[in-house]
Amino acid sequence: MTAPAVSISEQDADALGGDDSILMRQRRDHARLDAMMNRCLSEDLPPGELDAVWTDIVQLVFSHAFAEETVLWPLLRRVSPDGEELTRQVEAEHQAVNDLVARIERSPDDPRRAEWIRQAFALTRQDIRDEEDELLPRLRTAFDDRKLRRVGAAWEAVRTTAPTRPHPGVRRATRCGASRSAPSTGCGTSRRAAARPRAAPPWRQRVSPREARSSWRCGPPAGTAETTDHAAPRPRREPAYAASRNRLRRPAGRRPGRLLATGS
Repeated sequence: MTAPAVSISEQDADALGGDDSILMRQRRDHARLDAMMNRCLSEDLPPGELDAVWTDIVQLVFSHAFAEETVLWPLLRRVSPDGEELTRQVEAEHQAVNDLVARIERSPDDPRRAEWIRQAFALTRQDIRDEEDELLPRLRTAFDDRKLRRVGAAWEAVRTTAPTRPHPGVRRATRCGASRSAPSTGCGTSRRAAARPRAAPPWRQRVSPREARSSWRCGPPAGTAETTDHAAPRPRREPAYAASRNRLRRPAGRRPGRLLATGS
């Protein structure tokens, strides 16, 4: 990889679009994660706090990576000619960390646990360097400050609801739009299902005149229940001028001529 611009680790908040931009949010998460990893590896950490620090690290790593793969990397693939290659490498690093953490949590008493934790931390630090030096500067080149802040808000919203545990059975680097939080059934299956012709709804199916006449005579087909989904027709409302005209009309048998004839 060759860096297209200055690393975001060497720029201030104004140059990165403000405190709410995606670049500053990323850099704060990276700094927090680095401090937590150093604390986890320190020799003066009390034994009772090791599990709590490890849990915080795992939650931050997976929510952070999930939001990147959901929000940032699709953007980078659109705005950068080499975005596909860059994001593929970073997603491979995410997958390696995912597999290591899953192995660590499956084997809490394994004597190799400490070595696996150091390997996971080394991969995480390499991932941070690649993102700050290679990927995120491309977003700074492509977007203005306002766009960076909007992307930052979307990334933060996804991160707060993202998975916080590894899933050893799910590959993170998917390319068919499947959710990374649930096992995928494969791209080919979904494409074949989408290409399969669907039956037309009942109200759009063609009915021959003969079938229509038989249905009027015999009612609904056998095995089906007659439904009353359609509302009853509303009574026709008489226009106002017709009602007033009827009120003014004289009743039958009360015409003046008949009254005179009856009186005589």
